[in-house]
Amino acid sequence: MTLIDKEACREAYNDVRDDNTETNWAVFTYDGPRIVPGGQGVEYEEFKNMCTDTARLFGFVRFMTGDDMSKRAKFALITWIGEDISGLQRAKVSTDKSLVKDVVQNYAKEFLTGDPKELEEDYIRQELKKAGGANYDAQA
Repeated sequence: MTLIDKEACREAYNDVRDDNTETNWAVFTYDGPRIVPGGQGVEYEEFKNMCTDTARLFGFVRFMTGDDMSKRAKFALITWIGEDISGLQRAKVSTDKSLVKDVVQNYAKEFLTGDPKELEEDYIRQELKKAGGANYDAQA
């Protein structure tokens, strides 16, 4: 049975949410039967580099969205399952996601992918924009 290190994961989650830190992403990975923080950082590319064919992880990522009228932070919960992950492990990720959601409770949109194209920053920004409601770009 999978367990989650709630305190450590909550700390990483809050770090990404905190407007006073530069941290833009945190990753939660498997350490045996436990889900633990697997790293955090500023550059989105660093997060993408962790999403390999052999990885299964949960990413909590901050994106600045909006336009000249209003900029704001939007958060995405990204579940990554690499191509080389077995069927059993894939199934476990789906059930274990609820443990992560106990900690990561605030996000605009959720993504589940194993396709690097779906990690493209522009793609995720567009999806967050769609999920975000008001869009003042058209008024320019």
